[in-house]
Amino acid sequence: MSASLSAFLYLISATCFILALRGLSSAATSRTGNLYGIFGMVIAILTTLLSASISRYTWILFAIIIGGSIGTVIARRIQMTALPQLVAAFHSLVGLAAVFVAAAALYSPDTFHLGGPGQIKAMSLFEMGLGAAVGAITFTGSIIAFGKLQGLIGGKPLMFARQHQLNALIALSIVVLLISFMATESILLFWLLTFASLALGFLLILPIGGADMPVVISMLNSYSGWAAAGIGFTMHNNLLIITGALVGASGAILSYIMCKGMNRSIFNVILGGFGTDPSAASAGPAGASDKPVKVSSGEDAAFIMGNSRSVIIVPGYGMAVAQAQHALREMVESLKKKGVTVRYAIHPVAGRMPGHMNVLLAEANVPYDEVLELDDINHDFASTDVAFVIGANDITNPAARTDTSSPIYGMPILDVEKARTVLFVKRSLASGYAGVDNELFYRDNTLMVLGDAKKVCEEVIKALKES
Repeated sequence: MSASLSAFLYLISATCFILALRGLSSAATSRTGNLYGIFGMVIAILTTLLSASISRYTWILFAIIIGGSIGTVIARRIQMTALPQLVAAFHSLVGLAAVFVAAAALYSPDTFHLGGPGQIKAMSLFEMGLGAAVGAITFTGSIIAFGKLQGLIGGKPLMFARQHQLNALIALSIVVLLISFMATESILLFWLLTFASLALGFLLILPIGGADMPVVISMLNSYSGWAAAGIGFTMHNNLLIITGALVGASGAILSYIMCKGMNRSIFNVILGGFGTDPSAASAGPAGASDKPVKVSSGEDAAFIMGNSRSVIIVPGYGMAVAQAQHALREMVESLKKKGVTVRYAIHPVAGRMPGHMNVLLAEANVPYDEVLELDDINHDFASTDVAFVIGANDITNPAARTDTSSPIYGMPILDVEKARTVLFVKRSLASGYAGVDNELFYRDNTLMVLGDAKKVCEEVIKALKES
């Protein structure tokens, strides 16, 4: 395949990726966006395989079979509840791939048309060094994010004395090592640079608490894109540069939007919680065992909602864990038959990654026009008869407004406490992912419906049909 034809096909592929991002910006067009992305990737892979620089396909086909098989098995078996940690795991692989490609370019520069050993240009050394550094940070940072999301590592911020000073020292050493590597082309300096970056990625994500984990996922997505773009320069691959820049820029923009929506500083998150109080971060939730709680049942919830005029559903991670989205939709349809107006309220960081709840509701065929974002529906809670909170916690916690020592203080929340009645479906009175006790449990207008979210919805459906 000629170079001009390859460039043209890469341009088409890049255009498909841009259209994919545009489609993924809305739940209504997300399927089309995914198709554009798949089509663009197929063009990119075929164009690369047919390029004149590839003479043997044995190892390539071997890698495709292994990777494709693993991807197929994961796609078939993965539960929607595990999607956030799956994304984090995939980000780690992108970062690791960037490190390996940079190492391959350093050990065999003639293969990448960079000259012979000892003759690599300083700019090419900078590109592979920077790509390896960002890739290494992405790899270990994503591993820590995976551990937190999977529950292998606690969701609370893990901090220690002079942590930020240590991070700054490591970051400075990375800069020095990168400059020295550019001047010497030393393999030893390259690996020291890589190992320092691996340590920095570990230390940057460890002190970030569970409440900020959706931002971390988006931020690591951005890192993986910039790592890919850096390696694209090393390989002189325009498509990799464009695609990496698209992913990096879109991830950075999404991280900024989410931080703004959570009243968080983007620099605070990027720098691993810089400026936070370690003592406050390590403090546990306040005890609440002596506070009175009103406990209700699925039958009571059915009676209250069935006799109301309006209901707002607030889904959260507990709904995902119970896989209750289909039962929830059936419950809503039963309420609609009784003349009840029902809508869904989605917090920007509901679940454990951006858009998690939107995907679950779309999977259950919930109409897009019934699903509203925080800014569009928050003012309606005050005039709503019932707020039905199913598995959410931190995003409804009034402590975000009232408790200045809380890890979630300043985060905009859904104003569910303003509804006439709050039906809170949850397995127990345990704190949320951020480790903060929810004072909404103990409000006079709150009724706790303790149990599995799916079973509670099924109880409500049964009671509504019998009434």
